[in-house]
Amino acid sequence: MDLHTVTEVISPARPGQWRPGDAWLGGGTALLGEPRPHVTRLLDLAAAGWPPITVRDDGVEIAATCTIAELADRLGRHPIVLQCCHAFLASFKIWNVATVGGNLCAALPAGPMISLSAALDGTCVLVGPDGGERRVPAAGFVTGEGTTVLRDGEFLRAIHLPSGPLGARTAYRRGSLHRHGRSAVLLIGRADPDGGMSLTVTAATRRPHVFRFLSPPSAAEVEAALETIPISGYVDDVHGRPVWRQHLTRHHARRIRAELAV
Repeated sequence: MDLHTVTEVISPARPGQWRPGDAWLGGGTALLGEPRPHVTRLLDLAAAGWPPITVRDDGVEIAATCTIAELADRLGRHPIVLQCCHAFLASFKIWNVATVGGNLCAALPAGPMISLSAALDGTCVLVGPDGGERRVPAAGFVTGEGTTVLRDGEFLRAIHLPSGPLGARTAYRRGSLHRHGRSAVLLIGRADPDGGMSLTVTAATRRPHVFRFLSPPSAAEVEAALETIPISGYVDDVHGRPVWRQHLTRHHARRIRAELAV
């Protein structure tokens, strides 16, 4: 879609350049997907040249500008990474343009990079207009449909995934109204070496929900945890009604618990 109100593109962009009416540009697949009449200038982050993936002693840092294709190529040996990449059900063209950071910042419930980052205890690195950094848990980055914790002028610089969760055993379940449809439910379970387990609910809900258990939970404990999500917390759109999404969430949660208990 043409953003006919844009009169200038700053490339490469850097902190200190933002002003009202600006929008940070990554891959552009979300930014250019709908009208944005308030946007008059684009600040190009893709031209900054950040390394897509940086391996550190405590995990990996994924640049916000890392494309889905680069993520799958570099970290696809981890099954959960590849599963979340394929949850896009997108063409190779999208894989080679869409970015990890863009998927988080769009804050669509079905965003699989939101699911991946939240399920693996990711941390989002945010940079403000003055260049200062702050870090927030990925599970709390998205606050609702299309909303995040980003403040005016801030951009998402990177997502850090700690090595422990990245290497843990996981279970993945996804559901939609039809085979090639948008994710209506996406759950990820994670079994940790210390005996704990986490269950992350996304796509079905307006924001991610992460439930943590100190030991393998019983079916009743999982059900009790899911009961804390009110029916109003489930998405209601053409891709699925709240009651149906709630039902699928509970169904897949039971299957994940059973799989990780083995």
